[in-house]
Amino acid sequence: MCKGTSMELCDLLSPALKRMNTKMRAALTVEKQVAIALWKLATPDRYRSVGNQFGVGKSTMGAAVMQVANAITELLISKVVTLGNVQVIVDGFAAMGFPNCGGAIDGTHIPVLAPEHQASEYINRKEYFSIVLQALVDHKGRFTNINVG
Repeated sequence: MCKGTSMELCDLLSPALKRMNTKMRAALTVEKQVAIALWKLATPDRYRSVGNQFGVGKSTMGAAVMQVANAITELLISKVVTLGNVQVIVDGFAAMGFPNCGGAIDGTHIPVLAPEHQASEYINRKEYFSIVLQALVDHKGRFTNINVG
């Protein structure tokens, strides 16, 4: 994630994450909370390892991850994922034999030529350069959400 995207995410999440300093401790900044959460969600590192990396305790690190996840759910999900009339989609899938289904999701790796200065960011688990595409479709096969990155 580039710095600009990270800062935009911090700005969007700031209303839910901004904390006041107390006499007992200084509050974690929004930027640090988001950085901790993104690092934990993007890596298989343990809570203690991530906490040590950011200079916070294990419980503080866990709380930061949960607070950022909750803020994303409260403030951003409705802006990013829009299904339209959910009941029509659920009924459509039910008619096809898939009850209680709101969409079909899949992903794929799109092979790319990686830039020389960022090649390591494009290598996938099968050891070739790619960008991941994830798509969600409704009961008629219409795309309702696409994420590439």
